Amino acid sequence: MSDPAPEPQVRIAVIYYSATGNVRGMAQALAEGAEGEAAEVRLRHVPELSEEQRISVDQYWGRHKSAIDEEPVATLEDLVWADGLAFGTPTRFGNVAAQLKVFLDLAGELWQDGKLSDKVATSFTSSQTTHGGQESTLLALNNTLYHWGAIIVPLGYTVHEAFNGGGNPYGASFTSGHSVEGPDEQTQLVARAQGARLARITGAIRAAHDSGLLPPSRMARLRA
Repeated sequence: MSDPAPEPQVRIAVIYYSATGNVRGMAQALAEGAEGEAAEVRLRHVPELSEEQRISVDQYWGRHKSAIDEEPVATLEDLVWADGLAFGTPTRFGNVAAQLKVFLDLAGELWQDGKLSDKVATSFTSSQTTHGGQESTLLALNNTLYHWGAIIVPLGYTVHEAFNGGGNPYGASFTSGHSVEGPDEQTQLVARAQGARLARITGAIRAAHDSGLLPPSRMARLRA
């Protein structure tokens, strides 16, 4: 008797924008958490929009841009490929950074074709101050995911690290102050837990799709 076919590997895309590296560090930790649940992970940053001259004036911004120059850039194909998505952004006046927002806006055709329906998604952020707009940023980011028909997975109070760290049930968040050294150990623990949670729930949703318990969205069927 032949061995049973192996379970398909859950595919997670971690897509982020980071100016100085703090969100990048969170993205790396979240990816590690998903990989710990045996997920196949793509870690991708979105393209920079600001002019080179402006970036070069800020040593930390310029240094980080140089550090990621050889790393893969997010494409719309990554959205199609993934079963689960994690999006990271620094706060920008309590909102999503323009660099990530432009990438999300370019996914309109995928949305129209129903290719983003039932994607499992989560979000994370960083700000300089505790009340710098972390929660409003995550809520604003999730507005796009609602329109996609994504299944949003918040962090919730699902790990002690999130609760003990002051708690942000919307998603992992880091208060950087003036540091550009990346997230602290507590934040990394929370981000890993969020990545693991995303991978586990994505696996359950994928299994429901594969078994026919969760059929494709009506829009996807009409476009097929």
